[in-house]
Amino acid sequence: MLRYLTKRLGYYAALLLVAVFLAYALSSAALSPRAYFEAKQPPPNAASVDRQLTALGLNDRTPVVERFGHWAGGVLHGDLGRTIHDTSVNDQFGRRVQVSLRLLLLGSLLGMLLGVLAGAWSAVRQYRISDRMLTVASFVLMSTPVFLLALFLKNGAIAVNQAAGSEVIRFVGYESPQVSGGLGARLADWAVHLLLPTLSLALGGLAAYSRYQRSTMLDVLGSDYLRTAEAKGLTRGRALLRHGLRTAVIPMSTMFAYSFLGIFTGAAFTEKIFGWHGMGEWFIDAIGENDVNSVVAVNLFAAVVVLASGFLADALHAALDPRVRY
Repeated sequence: MLRYLTKRLGYYAALLLVAVFLAYALSSAALSPRAYFEAKQPPPNAASVDRQLTALGLNDRTPVVERFGHWAGGVLHGDLGRTIHDTSVNDQFGRRVQVSLRLLLLGSLLGMLLGVLAGAWSAVRQYRISDRMLTVASFVLMSTPVFLLALFLKNGAIAVNQAAGSEVIRFVGYESPQVSGGLGARLADWAVHLLLPTLSLALGGLAAYSRYQRSTMLDVLGSDYLRTAEAKGLTRGRALLRHGLRTAVIPMSTMFAYSFLGIFTGAAFTEKIFGWHGMGEWFIDAIGENDVNSVVAVNLFAAVVVLASGFLADALHAALDPRVRY
């Protein structure tokens, strides 16, 4: 198993390099930092613009491979470069990444866990009223865009707060400016702020995972090894949990890894709507300002998270299916 995972890790390292280079090349081609400086009032002279772009490593008159090499050399030493405002990308990255990870990890893991359980339960109760109701709810959620679901949740929270006459559900930002009390009070405040953004991401994941899990679980229910396990004395429930669900969840581990990027895309809208100053909001703002280094830093984060999810999926796949280890 260790040899298998080491080989997969090498693949992911090569994929990371390709993904980051493509992100840098596409960002450099699509964005124009020169136009950002030339649009200032009063407009600076051309020599001044060239000096500023060169200092930031964004001069479009330098070959893109050379610019990427300079930027990648800095990354290897822990320096993600400078923003278009000549501030450190590292400072923005460090502050925003913890905000986004708090939201992404909880939303994705909650959506996956609840989706797998709901799908397995729906398969066992095939064609019953509960299965049909869950199917309808799943299709409604999957057809609802993330930003629309977030707006529904936000408007619902506003209505609840107005009816209660106080801020029962706090949904703006990821924490309150001033929280009295110790660690427990801060954790409770974080949990309240996490509620709606996490739901907006988790509900879509729950719906999608439940559909796939239901399909894979139905394939397992009629299998010979499940009937053999029951014939050897295992109850129906224990046989489903020990043998059926373990086999049916294998494809879900791969799906989880490669659907994480979709969750990250949805988080960009969620962060904007709920006022979370995370990586998604930064990405949108950086594109509007033609800030190449910031855009590439966000893409680097997305690539690392997706590939780390892929590596975790490979590890889970190997743990669940002994054939993969060899």
